[in-house]
Amino acid sequence: MLILKSAQPLHWGNLSLPVWGLARDWAGVERESPLMFSLACDPTRLWFIAAGKTPPKIHPLARPGAFVAELWRYDCAELFLADPVSGRYIEWNLAANGAWWNAEFVAPRQRAEEIDIAFPEVATFAEISPDGGWMSALSIPLDLLRARLNWSEQSRINVTFIADSPDQKFLSATRLPGEVPDFHQPAHFSAFQFHELQD
Repeated sequence: MLILKSAQPLHWGNLSLPVWGLARDWAGVERESPLMFSLACDPTRLWFIAAGKTPPKIHPLARPGAFVAELWRYDCAELFLADPVSGRYIEWNLAANGAWWNAEFVAPRQRAEEIDIAFPEVATFAEISPDGGWMSALSIPLDLLRARLNWSEQSRINVTFIADSPDQKFLSATRLPGEVPDFHQPAHFSAFQFHELQD
């Protein structure tokens, strides 16, 4: 998986990044409209950008920029970051309107803390067009990732989507094993490479 690397700080509203599309769900069924994502890194932050061309079904309690649990019960994009040495990983959920949530795990589906902890340094952004197309972004301080997850070039990563709620479809950028959708498989997350962005 590629993470685009910028020598300059990135800013919402001035992002011009290539995106990758996910067109097939867990069962291999092709979507009429792919879901899109991009990953980028500037000197201080990791950016996760997600987008779609059709109206999403957003958690009814989700508010722009708010920390909201259980976003995954409705349509959302998800970013998983893992430390392959310790087995710890963090799941980040991002709704189309910029609502977000995260949790740390010490092993698959085993929470590090039972309570939710919102990191105040995290920022989100979102735009939803009148036709229902959307783009949202999660901006995470690299210092936070280094402290919580030993973030480095050896870290592992995956991007997933939950779509078409309530008849949920599950999409994963990294092919994960199993017939039943299960995104919590850090041992199968992808390595990544940085690709330098040209000024």
